[in-house]
Amino acid sequence: MDCSTTVIDLLLRKYKADQKWTRIVIEQLSEEDLVWSPTPESNSIAHLIAHISGAVHQWFETAYFGATPAEDRSKEFERGLQMSKSQALELSKKSYDTILAVLEIMKDNPERLLEQPYLHYPPFDGALDNQATILEMLLHQFRHLPSHTGQIIYIAKMRKGELQWG
Repeated sequence: MDCSTTVIDLLLRKYKADQKWTRIVIEQLSEEDLVWSPTPESNSIAHLIAHISGAVHQWFETAYFGATPAEDRSKEFERGLQMSKSQALELSKKSYDTILAVLEIMKDNPERLLEQPYLHYPPFDGALDNQATILEMLLHQFRHLPSHTGQIIYIAKMRKGELQWG
């Protein structure tokens, strides 16, 4: 087994676990819980799910599945964002399924990890730029998305107290 296969397998396990924990948490929440935030300036679970979806759309759906790039991602954090429980479950599942699909593509074609799919796009702002490789995008999201999974779990515990994991 080469290094690229090891990295891809590790990422697959991690994203599958985050997908599972996020689903388990959302299933225990009410719609009111999803849009609740600890302070007026804090994000709700709905905001975090919208943000995860936006990040996955920006970095993976456009490059691999031909989606139109999002025009305004600031809506992910608008105050008063509403989201039903079924929407939250669907967005979360779609986001993680997209990353898992990209990882399966990479598993079959590990040489593609060094591709730069955004070279011909207008310049990006942020942590990654147009010259980012697929590997850089996957590793960036490996740091980024689990931090939001942790925030989702923490906010859910603040709202509900003890959560059931079985």
